[in-house]
Amino acid sequence: MSPVPTSDVDLYTESARIDPYDIYAELRALGPVVYLSRYDLYALPRYDEVRAALMDWRTFSSARGVFVDPDVNARLEGITLCSDPPEHTAMRSVLGRPLRPDRMREVVPRIEAAADRVVERLVGRGRFEVVTELAEYLPMTVVSDLVGLPDHGREKMLEWAAAIWNTQGPADARAAAAGPVVEEFMEFAVRDAVPGKIDPDGWAAQLYEAADRGEIPSDKCPMMMLDYVTPSLDTTILAITNAVALFAQNPDQWDLLRVDRSLIPHAINESLRLETPVPQFSRVLTEDHEIGGVALEAGSRVALLYASANRDERRYLNPARFDITRRPSDHLAFGRGEHVCVGMHLARLEMSVLLERLADRVACFEVIGCRPLINNGLRGLDQLEVAVEPAA
Repeated sequence: MSPVPTSDVDLYTESARIDPYDIYAELRALGPVVYLSRYDLYALPRYDEVRAALMDWRTFSSARGVFVDPDVNARLEGITLCSDPPEHTAMRSVLGRPLRPDRMREVVPRIEAAADRVVERLVGRGRFEVVTELAEYLPMTVVSDLVGLPDHGREKMLEWAAAIWNTQGPADARAAAAGPVVEEFMEFAVRDAVPGKIDPDGWAAQLYEAADRGEIPSDKCPMMMLDYVTPSLDTTILAITNAVALFAQNPDQWDLLRVDRSLIPHAINESLRLETPVPQFSRVLTEDHEIGGVALEAGSRVALLYASANRDERRYLNPARFDITRRPSDHLAFGRGEHVCVGMHLARLEMSVLLERLADRVACFEVIGCRPLINNGLRGLDQLEVAVEPAA
């Protein structure tokens, strides 16, 4: 067996949250498995090992949490994200019903109409802020309607989601500040996001209907709200913002897309590969296991570095290059296997519709200013101001 290389790098400093790519390259160079001494966990920084782990839930278990801090992991055991089959399968089946591709077709007209309105308005102004004015629009108008939470809950969804993601890392100042906000969300989920106060036709109501039928335990419903609040908001908002930023930085790629709209799905995959909104989750080994010639003991916590794997030079040629003809449908930004992102079809739909409308109306983007997001569980931009040249 090979010795395990050790690194004391900190993936949660402000600079690392802004730009982790040199750290990822350093970890990939060290080996397929690296022990991160600061957090007592093993990291998988390369593509093949991350993908293999995602496809093997029996060995790489989510049931003891998928975050970094042991206390947070202990509190979240049993939610959809932190469970294994068969429990996970039952919850995911209920959650995923309104998010299946066939059900997505039902909401396409609403999403298209909303995208038409927002793109026409923003492009007509010639300058806009991408995060709050464009990327948040569909999740906060159409998607929040579909979930069906009370109005005062919708107003807090972004704040709650950001706080929940901040608990994904170590017990640092960001996580401490997020704690009271997460508790506020949980109180709302138990007290207000319940039958009689939610839209009876919304996705949230369908959770309780499934519980009434005996498909899931009723006490799971409040925590399962997390699965509609967090994945449907920040990750999609960041993905849309990242795509616009990449096209602004690579106008030749925007020209390609405007000429050939069949490239839109590949552009979405490429932007997700290059700028992965959720950089990592973790798993716990259920048995002694060898990874890349390295022997790890049962009970070891292993961080799957999606964002590093998506830039692995062993998998992708010129991985730091944004190339929408690459067609990287094998990227890991949505995960793989049992825990593949349940909302990925909705996210793709929102991104696809917006890119189509923007390609109709925008000749090019120019970045006026930007500000990075600092969050323990997410990566991207918190603000992106652009000027646009209208299409002729």
